[in-house]
Amino acid sequence: MRFYTLLLSTLMIGGSFASAAEKVTVPEGWKLHWQEEFNGPLNEKVWSRVTKGTADWSNMMTDHPKAVRVQSGVLRLWGVKNTKKGEQPYLTGGLSSNGKFDFEYGKVQIRARFKSAKGAWPALWMLKSNAKWGKEGMGEIDIMEHLNFEDQVYQTVHSYYTVHKGGSNKPPKSGTAKISRDDWNTYGVEWDKEKIVFTVNGKPTHSYAKQADKGAEQYPFHGPFYFILSMQIEGKWVGEADPKDYPAWMDVDWVRVYKKAE
Repeated sequence: MRFYTLLLSTLMIGGSFASAAEKVTVPEGWKLHWQEEFNGPLNEKVWSRVTKGTADWSNMMTDHPKAVRVQSGVLRLWGVKNTKKGEQPYLTGGLSSNGKFDFEYGKVQIRARFKSAKGAWPALWMLKSNAKWGKEGMGEIDIMEHLNFEDQVYQTVHSYYTVHKGGSNKPPKSGTAKISRDDWNTYGVEWDKEKIVFTVNGKPTHSYAKQADKGAEQYPFHGPFYFILSMQIEGKWVGEADPKDYPAWMDVDWVRVYKKAE
């Protein structure tokens, strides 16, 4: 009950959810394949709440419905202090489309913003369906990760090759991009059988290409991938949180997937 009371109080002080109404525009040469505008109740035919796990990105997760809120056309993923003694110090919200929606190849755009905090680690990413992380054939595409109060985001790929074969820099698996930290930004990726190109506000920021001489493990980015939207707190990479900075959150205005126009 104390958690429910805390979360309800933060809903009252957390600031406006609303974003400016915006017409869906289709980039030239593409056609709209799928969209999530978060207009109305959470679509549970597409999204599942992330449950607590053992990995750094999920060990503060809760699937309590109030950790994930849709209001005024915006999804908000909360990060709050846990007032219950003897349990994890923070509670965070996240969504996954695993087993409900996935796709292969295309252009992804996600409009998002976040309230920065020490120890906050909001992320927008994709995982390969039916593949176990760290094993052969797995793939991860991190469209956006943000740490603490930085004025940049990280955009990265992970695979068996980058994790176990010393391939983190051959070619470089990760890049950074400057952002206007407190504003809405559109994070994206263009992905096909030959390369992955990351974007921020429509501008290319980092790319990762298939290199045939390095074998199939170097580019396992084929087959369907699903979305994860997560608001994590603490971890080896982001460091410890400062309680005075919370509550914090990530807002997602929309998620759109395009396919090449024929």
